[in-house]
Amino acid sequence: MSRRRRLNVFSLSFLDVMSCGFGAVVLIFLIINHESEEDAKVVNKDLLSEVRMLDYQMQNGERDLFELKERLEDLLQRVADSDQKLISTSTEIEQTTEEFAHINELSLAKIKSLEELKSDVDSREEEVERLRKLKQASEGGKVRSFVGEGDRQYLTGLKVGGKNILIALDVSASMLDERIVNVLRRRNMSDARKRQAPKWQRAVRTVEWLAAQLPLDASFQLFAFDTEVRSLVPESDDQWIPIDEGRPLDDAIDAVRETIPAGGTSLENLFLALRRLTPLPDNVYLICDSLPTQGTRPPRKAMVSGRERLDLFSDAVGKLPAQVPINVIMFPMEGDPMASASYWQLARTSGGAFMVPARDWP
Repeated sequence: MSRRRRLNVFSLSFLDVMSCGFGAVVLIFLIINHESEEDAKVVNKDLLSEVRMLDYQMQNGERDLFELKERLEDLLQRVADSDQKLISTSTEIEQTTEEFAHINELSLAKIKSLEELKSDVDSREEEVERLRKLKQASEGGKVRSFVGEGDRQYLTGLKVGGKNILIALDVSASMLDERIVNVLRRRNMSDARKRQAPKWQRAVRTVEWLAAQLPLDASFQLFAFDTEVRSLVPESDDQWIPIDEGRPLDDAIDAVRETIPAGGTSLENLFLALRRLTPLPDNVYLICDSLPTQGTRPPRKAMVSGRERLDLFSDAVGKLPAQVPINVIMFPMEGDPMASASYWQLARTSGGAFMVPARDWP
């Protein structure tokens, strides 16, 4: 029997098989590792590109950020400068406002001063005007001058004075002439010829003469009366008018010149109107020619007798306030012999003066 061979697991065949298997494993490993390296290379290459892109973006971002920081700092500086300028401008505005307020105060002060100067100039002009009138009327406190022939002061006993002076002018038809027949004739003439009647012109000049004697510190009123009473001072409402105003007196004289005598005479209405003045007159200068022809109401008949006219005069005197001097300047009318005596008695009892002027006066 042959000798049994021993089994050896590490025989050549086994080694060959193992070597082949190991070689196959190595080959597989190499194949797999090569693909992994290829994949890694591809992946690493993409990542590297992304990293580089990110680096580039980061660098650009850092540069942009730096520029933004610089711009921000510039803007902050500009804002700070603007704030400073705003503060400076606000300060200048406040100063300008204060200066404007100061200038405005100065302007108001100058305007006030200018108004005061204007007022002072007006006052001085008024004073100059008053002095001018005093100079023009240097013969005794006259606001008006009276130009005429001869010595106009030869009538004595008639003093024009007082604080409140009333001139009452009879403007009835009898003031057209001294004779009744001429009165009737002149009543039918034109208004222009009525105004030129000699007797009426003497009455007008008498009013002008009295106006020229009025004191500058007095007040006046001018009444025209026939059967009614009216003031010849425009828009006076029968109130006292200061003489130094000048213009109202001139207007009243102009109104006298334009008046046309007409109608009858009511002395009672005149004295009742006189009572309504406040205060009462210090002097009344009555320019008339005859006794009244009616009282407060028209007469019942066309003709009024001398006795009735005396009664009308007495009734009128009864309405006269006490202590009011009546100064009578009379232009006597024919056919009325009791008129002069009656008016003389009125002037004497009231403390006034009575006079019948010469034909060449005033």
